[in-house]
Amino acid sequence: MSNIDKLAPYAQHFGRPAAEVARDLESYANLLKKWQAVQNLVSRETLGQVWERHFIDSLQAMTLLRPEDEHFMDIGSGGGFPALPLAIASKGLNRRFVLVEPTTRKVSFLRTVARELKLSVEVIGLRSDQIDSRETQVPDVITSRALAALPQLCAWMAPFFGPSTRAVLHKGREHVEELRETSVLWDYDVLIDKSDTDPSGVILTLQNLSAKSGV
Repeated sequence: MSNIDKLAPYAQHFGRPAAEVARDLESYANLLKKWQAVQNLVSRETLGQVWERHFIDSLQAMTLLRPEDEHFMDIGSGGGFPALPLAIASKGLNRRFVLVEPTTRKVSFLRTVARELKLSVEVIGLRSDQIDSRETQVPDVITSRALAALPQLCAWMAPFFGPSTRAVLHKGREHVEELRETSVLWDYDVLIDKSDTDPSGVILTLQNLSAKSGV
């Protein structure tokens, strides 16, 4: 199966033709392999499966986005997943992505990809808890992948939540236990969609996030 064929299930949600998205993803993959030599951006075991394990896994979230979603925040961006594939596929749409990543070399990598592929991306070289949410635009969507357990993620995301903000989060088989633990500390509404790439994985969409009173 060609890489363009792999994009087919999501292409209707792209801002431009799938062939153009595929070309930019190939450029991203080449940069990833080049930088991997000096900075561990993805696990060594998945570097040879970057399309399936990272690009397609990220892009499946396109089906959960809305036309009115314009402002995105990605927390703990690492090698850029899921935010950079989403930004690449969203060229041609009125979307802006803010990536939050504290590791200096990873920040340099993310900025290089954004610059070379002319993406509507800003990279903030801080931890999310070092950012004053009063000085940032309220995001329509917060994303995160392989960063932390859900209770901790909620603590990091909550300051940025507005009334209509949604969090779109990639989670593995541990999501049931994480949701149970989270419900002790947080109120939220959640939708659960099965992952297209991980038989035991899901994508959680959280809304109306707030800390429980008295906890």
